[in-house]
Amino acid sequence: MSPRPAGGRCAPPWASPEDGGVSAGDGRGEARANAPIPDLAPPPRLLMGPGPVDADPRVLRAMAMPLIGQFDPAFTAYMNEVMALYRRVFRTGNRWTFLVDGTARAGIEALLTSMIEPGDRVLVPIFGRFGHLLREIALRSGAEVTVIETAWGTVFEPGRIAEAITRHRPKIVALVHGDTSTTMAQPLAEVGAACRAADALLYVDATATLGGMAVRVDDWRLDAVSAGLQKCLSGPPGSAPITFNERVSAVVEPRRHIEEGLQGPEYHPGSGARVQSNYFDLAMLMDYWSEARLNHHTEATSMLYAAREAARVALEEGLEARIARHRLAGRALVAGIQAMGLGVFGDLAHKMDNVTGVVIPPEVEGEAVRAILREDFGIEIGTSFGPLHGRIWRIGTMGYACRKSCVLTCLAALETALRHTGHTPPPHAGVDAALTVYRAAEA
Repeated sequence: MSPRPAGGRCAPPWASPEDGGVSAGDGRGEARANAPIPDLAPPPRLLMGPGPVDADPRVLRAMAMPLIGQFDPAFTAYMNEVMALYRRVFRTGNRWTFLVDGTARAGIEALLTSMIEPGDRVLVPIFGRFGHLLREIALRSGAEVTVIETAWGTVFEPGRIAEAITRHRPKIVALVHGDTSTTMAQPLAEVGAACRAADALLYVDATATLGGMAVRVDDWRLDAVSAGLQKCLSGPPGSAPITFNERVSAVVEPRRHIEEGLQGPEYHPGSGARVQSNYFDLAMLMDYWSEARLNHHTEATSMLYAAREAARVALEEGLEARIARHRLAGRALVAGIQAMGLGVFGDLAHKMDNVTGVVIPPEVEGEAVRAILREDFGIEIGTSFGPLHGRIWRIGTMGYACRKSCVLTCLAALETALRHTGHTPPPHAGVDAALTVYRAAEA
């Protein structure tokens, strides 16, 4: 047992000589504490989980561009370009289309905390882990939340959501588009129409679908949508594109407040309740991204470069071509998985094109397979959450990793890992089945 320090208190872990901490003993702890920390050397990985995925090299190059001041005219021009680019990516004419600095969850929080006032009724249809997240954020914002649920691996019939809207009369419906925890994608067009008929606002989390599946903000009557760079847009986590229409801005405007240190003589506060978060206050962010350029935060320069280039890459490929590429990769992966005698999780009619749930065979230890893929092949696939933990793997074919070579490499490596852990698929069956799908499409 390690000796107790003077005073009888337990030593904190950072004071342990074994951990490189400082010790009053022979000085070895101090030497370890002052030892040089090596250069970053992340192990090479092919990221084929549910996100993040490999960033496009063009995005990484853009992030290496020099920093300039956030109010430099060149930089504010880049901000305007980002807004224009993401209107095209979201397929919307919304003026308010910009970035929230932070991972995808930052966009979710900015929209929900600014749209919800304490006591507002919010309906959350839940078909996976991230519906529970929307419920929690709504509750933290003081909403009266009603949930409806369906089994993981299924989605809602639009009529069921419409009936719940009629019954509960919510101010806001908060819904995930593609929930990577279950790999299911919820159809949205009829939900948008039902919300509009009931004068309810529809917020959609499109983190896992924007840039890889159809997201038609205006056509589907989606009032507010948030996403992230780290999935189908092939960027790093850290920036959340959002868009919202005038129906949402009409709710946010009465809550407009300006920080005391920025108020001018003409300032008059809004009549509504102040948004509980300063950082995620949409009204303040609107002032920052508008022609007013009212100081709020310091924009994450390199992440804005990344978001700008990610949108340029997507639009140069063409959204329809990009969506078709994700659909084809998903079909090829499913064919390969099934040819190896493995089950595909959930309702295949509503499976996301870009994430596939693979049922783990009962004779196989799921984490052992993931370890072989990671350590021997440099490939990462995902596990899952809650009731699906240990039951499925999640394989992502998203963005820059949504390529034929990546799909075939993953299937070949998975076949080998399965052989080493108790499941013997037919030799080469997975790769051959996927190749058949690709060759048919190419023909």
